[in-house]
Amino acid sequence: MTPNFAVVQIEMPHWRTFRLWLPLFLLWIPLILLSPIILIVVVAVCLVGRVSPLRALGAFWAITCSLPGTEVTVHTDGNHVRVKIL
Repeated sequence: MTPNFAVVQIEMPHWRTFRLWLPLFLLWIPLILLSPIILIVVVAVCLVGRVSPLRALGAFWAITCSLPGTEVTVHTDGNHVRVKIL
């Protein structure tokens, strides 16, 4: 399953908590439109690097599909930034 939303939450000590929902499924529209160009570039890079284009695309798809459930939290000087991919 591909990621659909990313939730970015910013907490600062003297400010309200800010939460932003980003619809990642909208990124698929330009990606589909640019897919012929992206495919040519991926194949060219794979041929130069002597990597199988099918294995490279398979690895990219596996990484993309494993993103849901990922949570990254960063703490600095009382500020907290949390990114969740749903």
